[in-house]
Amino acid sequence: MIASSLENYDPRFATLDALISDRAARGPGRPFVSYLPEGRTLSYGEFDAQTRLLSRGLDACGLPPGAHVAVIFENCLEQLLATFGINRGGRVTVPINAGARGDLLQYFLSFADCSAVIVEARLYARVAELREHLPKLRHIFVADVASRPETQPTWTDSIRPFRSLLDVSLADTPGTTPRFSDLAMLMFTSGTTGPSKAIMFPHSHIVYWGLEVAHHHEYVPEDIAYVFMPLFHGNALLGSTMASLAAGSSIALTHRFSVSRFWDDVRDSGATVTNAIGSVVDFLWSQPPEESDRQHRLRRFHSVPVPRYGADFEARFGLAFMSAFGLTDYCLGTSFNTRHPRTKLGSAGTVRNNIELRVVDEEDIELPPGSPGEIVLRNRIPWAASSGYYKAAEQTLSSRRNLWFHTGDRGYLDADGYLWFSDRIKDSIRRRGENISAFEVEEAVRSHPTVQDVAVYAIRAESSEDEVAMSVVLRAGSSCDEETLVRHCSANLAYFMVPRFVEIVPELPMTLSMKVEKYKLRKQAEAEPHRLWDRAGSAFQPSR
Repeated sequence: MIASSLENYDPRFATLDALISDRAARGPGRPFVSYLPEGRTLSYGEFDAQTRLLSRGLDACGLPPGAHVAVIFENCLEQLLATFGINRGGRVTVPINAGARGDLLQYFLSFADCSAVIVEARLYARVAELREHLPKLRHIFVADVASRPETQPTWTDSIRPFRSLLDVSLADTPGTTPRFSDLAMLMFTSGTTGPSKAIMFPHSHIVYWGLEVAHHHEYVPEDIAYVFMPLFHGNALLGSTMASLAAGSSIALTHRFSVSRFWDDVRDSGATVTNAIGSVVDFLWSQPPEESDRQHRLRRFHSVPVPRYGADFEARFGLAFMSAFGLTDYCLGTSFNTRHPRTKLGSAGTVRNNIELRVVDEEDIELPPGSPGEIVLRNRIPWAASSGYYKAAEQTLSSRRNLWFHTGDRGYLDADGYLWFSDRIKDSIRRRGENISAFEVEEAVRSHPTVQDVAVYAIRAESSEDEVAMSVVLRAGSSCDEETLVRHCSANLAYFMVPRFVEIVPELPMTLSMKVEKYKLRKQAEAEPHRLWDRAGSAFQPSR
């Protein structure tokens, strides 16, 4: 029997197929998701029926259980149907960042062994131009999204409309029921010392993630979660969506974040909870106070991190912050909710049920409270954590050395057991909710014929999160300007990865072992920002 709460979770029955069927049976007429830009709503019963139809449509196209199917959308109902319809029949969903294009998109689709892609019409051309470089790609399904401009392809046996997947009878094929341990999803995370890794999520882990968030972040059936973060990331998909599905509550979905529309959407939808990142909080806080600031039903606001002005934000908008520490690479580790004392606001909270957490030194020896070190995790429940990195056994084993998952993040535990996050040990950049691989940006820059070497790193600018900066060494006798390098990045990377700050330097600072000392570049850039070329002041801005 599928679990109704964290307390009765049994991994042997935990599949997304079983969870969706169960929630639909409990309340078929209850609204599951409302897409605000179009005013369309799907009930639990409708969502159950349409995702089952989509799964059978993939069966009819000859895509077997275990096939990997990419999903490339910005937030919409079709994206949710595709994401869950794929794995209901035992196939593997591969959410792809909608900003990916060129070499980066080719890498994602090729590395994940995708035999099919479901893509919104506006983004179809990005996939079509890579077709000859993707020999395993057999099918492309193109979805019209009514609220967006469309690029209609020419239909062939291998390029079909998304709606054709729903034009089947449930009796056409017998269907396949996945097992709890079957791979359900590959989700790309930021690379650190190499390309982005694909995290393997079995069905049971995704179900457990939803139950975990619902339990620790106080979701109840009456809740309405305002979802504006991208559904191709764990924040919105594993957090808000799965928690709502686990609790039998509702989602109010919008296309993307808009500071001017945020509170109107919250009021109009009746949202009671939302899930955000630090820069979103900064944008909302920076707006002039209004009499309507507390005229809404939003009472719980999940943010990582909670800003230093968190208590003032709570008082102004009449709500309570929640927070957490965890990684899509492994599992959730801690939670901070409305039941925790507000004197601990700003922390990541206390350890979750069934989780062990330590702070350790460079030799994995546990440190006492108050001493900063690397945060490591261990999940006691079988099949309740990721299965590792796809096609990367060595990296999987390394991340789990000494029987603990090594997060690459630094923090400390206080005397009361609350975790306080400090910084990232690993070489990745966090910008407005996106994890950016410095390695991948560097590889794109190095492909320019004038570039000899490059270092990409994070610096702090106006918001509370990172901006991408790069220091570039040109080849002897070559010349190139900053805007040309940025345009080259824009053609080969997702828009959010394109560096904002650029400096052309004669050489990079190196250690004796010939590693770039990025901390020196970062320190100098933040101390003397006028030395760097700033894309924000130029005529060129990367497009989505």
